[in-house]
Amino acid sequence: MKVKATLKGDSAEVKIMAESLMAGKEEAAAKKLPAEEYITHITAKLNGKTVWEASTGPFLSKDPYFKFDINGAKAGDEIVVDSVDNKGKKDTGTAKIK
Repeated sequence: MKVKATLKGDSAEVKIMAESLMAGKEEAAAKKLPAEEYITHITAKLNGKTVWEASTGPFLSKDPYFKFDINGAKAGDEIVVDSVDNKGKKDTGTAKIK
């Protein structure tokens, strides 16, 4: 997972590129993929406090991209993004706000 965070005024713009097939049962069968795989939940924390989260499913495109702003962020603050997929696999990405 790739995470970038850029300070823009009094807020930070966060961009996340997650890596997942995002394929449900029907799509996996149709595309002859080995198994269904999709992110079910993704959470972003700023200095340990949850500031953004989303519940997802196989309806998103492969390797989904997320973008959001966090008000009150400062340069040097750390963003930690965690995701979990339908098989229980977890992924984490971090970035310092620049």
